[in-house]
Amino acid sequence: MQDLPIVLYTDHYVNRALCHNFALGSKSLMCHVNNFSDFSKTIATYGFLRGTGEALKKAKKFYYIDHGYFKQSSRNFEKNKTKINDLNGYFRIVYNNYWHNSLGNKSKDRFERMGIEIKNIRKTGEYIVLSEPSIDDIYFFKLNNWVKETKNKLKKITDRKVIIHNRSSKIPLNELLKNAWAFVSNHSTAGFLAMIEGVPAYFTNPTLCNVSNLDDIEKNEINYSAFYNLAYEQWTVEEIRSGEAWNYLCNKNSI
Repeated sequence: MQDLPIVLYTDHYVNRALCHNFALGSKSLMCHVNNFSDFSKTIATYGFLRGTGEALKKAKKFYYIDHGYFKQSSRNFEKNKTKINDLNGYFRIVYNNYWHNSLGNKSKDRFERMGIEIKNIRKTGEYIVLSEPSIDDIYFFKLNNWVKETKNKLKKITDRKVIIHNRSSKIPLNELLKNAWAFVSNHSTAGFLAMIEGVPAYFTNPTLCNVSNLDDIEKNEINYSAFYNLAYEQWTVEEIRSGEAWNYLCNKNSI
C-alpha cells in the first residue's frame, strides 16, 4: 500500500482545485505549501510555481500533477503566462518524476475512448519546429542553453531549416505544423499535438526520449504505442476525485 501523501496547495485556483480533488480521491490531508516543512513525508501537488517546485525538489517521494498528454483543458498563452479556461481536460499524475516514460504494453482502448482522430504521417516538410521552453521551465528544469545545444545537434544530423517557436510567436503552432517535417522540444506536450497532426515529434528530455529519439529525425516515424501507454497515465478531475486515479497509482507503484 502506498503512503498517503500530504497534498500541498497554493492560493492559485487551479492548484487548489486539483489538489482538493486529489486529496478527496486519495483520502489524504492537505497543507498550504507555506506551512509545510517535513520533507521526509510523501507529498503531492500540482505544478511547480508559487513554492511547490521548491517543495518537490526537497521531497524524497512525491506525486506531481500537471496537464495531460492528450485532450488537455483549454488554455491561452498571454505574455508567456498560461491562463486555464476550464478543468474539463486530462491531467497526468507522475510518481517521483514530472513525466512518464511511455514504456509498456497497454491496450489502445483508453486512448480510443477519447475519440482523437490521428492524421496520416506527413511525408514532406520544409523545416523543423524547435519549441523553446517557457521562462519558468528554463529556470526550474535548468534549460538555459537548451535551444543553442539542440540546434547544434540538429545541424549534425539534418540539413533542414530550423524555426524556433515559443508562446509569444506571431505564427500559431497549428499553422507552422502544416509545412513542418518534425517538431522538437525538451518536454512540451505540444509534441503529442504535433504527432496527432501527422508531424513526428522528438523529445530531448531523458524520460520522454523513450517516445522518440532525436537521432531518428529523418526516419519519419511516430511511436503510436506510446499514445496507448500514456493514455493510462492521465485522468479527468472526476476520475481523480472518485479515487480511480489513486487506486491505479497504488496498484502500479506497489509492483
